[in-house]
Amino acid sequence: MRWRRKGGDLQAIWLREQCERRVDALGLPVGKKLSVDALCEHLSRLSGRPIQLMPFPLPLGSPDGLWVSAAGAEYVIYEQRLAPVHQQQVVLHELGHLICDHEATPVLTPEASRLLLPSLDPDLIRRTLGREHSQSSAEVEAEYIGTLIGRRIGTWTTEQVRPVPPEMQELAARLSALDNPAFRGSNE
Repeated sequence: MRWRRKGGDLQAIWLREQCERRVDALGLPVGKKLSVDALCEHLSRLSGRPIQLMPFPLPLGSPDGLWVSAAGAEYVIYEQRLAPVHQQQVVLHELGHLICDHEATPVLTPEASRLLLPSLDPDLIRRTLGREHSQSSAEVEAEYIGTLIGRRIGTWTTEQVRPVPPEMQELAARLSALDNPAFRGSNE
């Protein structure tokens, strides 16, 4: 009897049911294991936007993954040094944000974005850097969506080569520079 449970329990039940409905609405194949790449292809067909996975050595202290929504595509950047099972969960979590169409919490004004990263679109920066990484409802929802989809995913492989598209080369260079020990040492 759900209505007799405490408020927190009702909220958890509502969130679980909402996430299950979102995953069911994706129309994923039932009864067969899906690869992460096949999932991305399926989500790309549904949204009409390509989704590209990009492994990088991310800076210490940064999140293990980022969802970047650019003008022509969606990018999921994930820490390449994680254990394969952790990489998979990070990617699925970031895809959870995409599936839920979560918005970033605006922390940078367009003017500040242009000053800090002049060659990148301020909306791209906001959706990438502005999302709160905590136990917010969006983070919990993305994690649960990723977990539900993870039950349908087969073995994750890190051996696939994932090229960096031209429009993401500058961001890739900046992320790589942040991981450089010489760069980290100058900021500490």
